[in-house]
Amino acid sequence: MIKCAEYWKESILKAGADKAEVMPTDGNPVVYGEKIIDPALPTVIVYAHYDVMPVDPIDLWNNPPFEPVIKDGKIWARGADDDKGQGFMHAKAFELMIKTNTLPCNVKFMIEGEEEIGSPSLGKWCAEHKEMLKGDIILVSDTGMIARDIPSITTGLRGLSYWEVKVTGPNKDLHSGLFGGAVANPINVLSKMIADLQDEDGKVTIPGFYDDVLEVSAEERKLLAEAPFSEQEYKDAIDVKALKGEKGYTTGERTGIRPSFDVCGIWGGYTGEGAKTVLPSIAQAKISTRLVPHQDNVKISKLFKEHLESIAPDYVKVEVTPLHGGQGYVCPIDLPAYKAAEKAYSDVFGKRPVTVRSGGSIPIISTFEEVLGIKSVLMGFGLESDAIHSPNENYPVENFINGIKTIPLFYKYFVELMK
Repeated sequence: MIKCAEYWKESILKAGADKAEVMPTDGNPVVYGEKIIDPALPTVIVYAHYDVMPVDPIDLWNNPPFEPVIKDGKIWARGADDDKGQGFMHAKAFELMIKTNTLPCNVKFMIEGEEEIGSPSLGKWCAEHKEMLKGDIILVSDTGMIARDIPSITTGLRGLSYWEVKVTGPNKDLHSGLFGGAVANPINVLSKMIADLQDEDGKVTIPGFYDDVLEVSAEERKLLAEAPFSEQEYKDAIDVKALKGEKGYTTGERTGIRPSFDVCGIWGGYTGEGAKTVLPSIAQAKISTRLVPHQDNVKISKLFKEHLESIAPDYVKVEVTPLHGGQGYVCPIDLPAYKAAEKAYSDVFGKRPVTVRSGGSIPIISTFEEVLGIKSVLMGFGLESDAIHSPNENYPVENFINGIKTIPLFYKYFVELMK
């Protein structure tokens, strides 16, 4: 991690930054660099991350994950897309503007090393360096495009609340023949409790869960509907016969502008080979909700814990442990930075980018707004086929080059719109 941070520092300096340094945090360091050409001009803060997901299972990789190769028009390596490749586009676009004397504003780089674990140290680091991090917009490439020839701007990210639930019945595993039918089975109880957390229409039944949900305007829903989508191809890709979600919303809306509820793992009792007639003492589950803007993850976490404990029958004990959380984020489509990104994509791709709401989460984006008071614009160039977080992660060279073409145009149009 330290070597990677140092590499980023040297790359920013070589590209033309006035200064760059590796700065400590409570966790992995942040690389900060800047080029101030005129304090009176707007300032763009470039955010990226140099940490990556684990490579397991490594035997599924076609080449060593940390020895990148270029083959079939793609860069193959862990982090090729998420987020080393996309982050490095910004260093090269910056270098291009420096060498051609076309940089129209000030630039600050903020490259962290903990995004994949929720950026636990970056919020505090930002709060400690607010003066240094003054700027007008945060520019991020950690998202994707709908297709190779269909650019898109991510205008929203969902937030997240995540818990581990433990249900305990008897003080030890019991013989299911001698005790079954007389003693509550924690797995049965946990399964019933989870099932009751959603109704037939896909609505979450936790009281107060929807109180703060941001209702998206008809205008933006219309823009979101412009994204090309084949429900049949979607089903075929994941090998399901039908889709299931909240009633009254399209598939894209269900994953972009509505909250969701999922059991991420469930276990208990005997799961080895063959049969073992056991009534388990304990059942456990990991549960998450994806949240939309205005839903506070801390409030939702508290509501979930209180509700689950309140509906627990007296023949079991329930423990709810919050594990992780983050706020959602929305970028207004009338923001100058959004308009600049729209014009930049249009110039390079020959068509106006589509507005999308991502079902995923980048918790630090909302933290930037909360701590620094600065909005972010999400200009991603990755593709679904890039296999981020999976073996054989890759990134098309074409997208890497198109990113370097598009980013300087964003700077140009952003400065023009800020005048």
